Amino acid sequence: MDGVDFERWAVILCKPDAVARGLVPHILDTMAAAGFTVSDRMDVVAQPWQAHVVYRDLLADTGRCTVRDLPAHIDAAYAGQPVTLALAHGGPGIHARLRELIGHTDPTRAVPGTIRHDLGEDSLAVARAEKRLVRNLVHTSDDPAGARREYGTWYGPGRRLQVDDFECCAVVLCKPDAVERGLVDSVLGRITDAGVTVANRVDVTVQPWQAHVHYWDLLVDADWFPDRDIPACLDEVYAGKQVTVALAHGEPGIHARLRQLIGHFDPPHAAAGTIRGDLGNDNLRAALDDKRLVQNLVHISDDADAARRDFGTWYGARRRVLLTAPAPLLPLQISHTSR
Repeated sequence: MDGVDFERWAVILCKPDAVARGLVPHILDTMAAAGFTVSDRMDVVAQPWQAHVVYRDLLADTGRCTVRDLPAHIDAAYAGQPVTLALAHGGPGIHARLRELIGHTDPTRAVPGTIRHDLGEDSLAVARAEKRLVRNLVHTSDDPAGARREYGTWYGPGRRLQVDDFECCAVVLCKPDAVERGLVDSVLGRITDAGVTVANRVDVTVQPWQAHVHYWDLLVDADWFPDRDIPACLDEVYAGKQVTVALAHGEPGIHARLRQLIGHFDPPHAAAGTIRGDLGNDNLRAALDDKRLVQNLVHISDDADAARRDFGTWYGARRRVLLTAPAPLLPLQISHTSR
């Protein structure tokens, strides 16, 4: 965290109720429209300790909260549940401005134009009557010290890999054309609808080496494309461009099933119902004529060995704990406090 100016950076936590209701894109878009630069979106399955650290002030100061058995409520709200993180960048005072934008802890007391007022559907009174925490969608850092602590909690070294089973895990790469066309949510939604758990979504600005390692086979077999400069093609498409990566967890055989779901690499040859068949708008013939690579939205690891390499390429060797398979998403029965 050295060198990070937390006077200008804040952590955004989209809580499990925001994820369950599909409101994460709306929330982050609202913040961007308000003038904040939002980056580094990441989907995480929350571990109990992470929620404990985020809510440490409430847990340590019993005078501030009248909820009985608060630790159990926090665990029930977060442990094993998907949340989405992002970073917001702005000028000094960003924390106060963001918290004004999200609104009052109790959505019924938040003013119109705030996120909790416009999107909230819970109330503190109902939550108290049901002896749970209020559902209020989103938290942002209180101040620079809080941002530093929350950055370390969600993005920092505490996230170690517990399972290294690439037979049951594939890397999903949403390519620059998917990002530019605003199709990332649709692509990942299709994969989720196929009964696969998608987690640890991360937005990445591609470095040249990542594209070269990812497409090593094209580079090694470049003589198959005598009319194209493959390294230059890769650099043009990927270097400095935005991609989104995520992990797909399922049963053995997940790689073949997902590659069938995304469809043939040439979109016109992909079957109806596949991602490339339904969403693709490029074709191999045009790409050959233009001496470029075909735009086909998404890549899935070919097999377990490829998944291992893809993971190291896009997530990095030090983040291997992310391979822990998330717990199944339970029906949302409780909500969250005012953070």
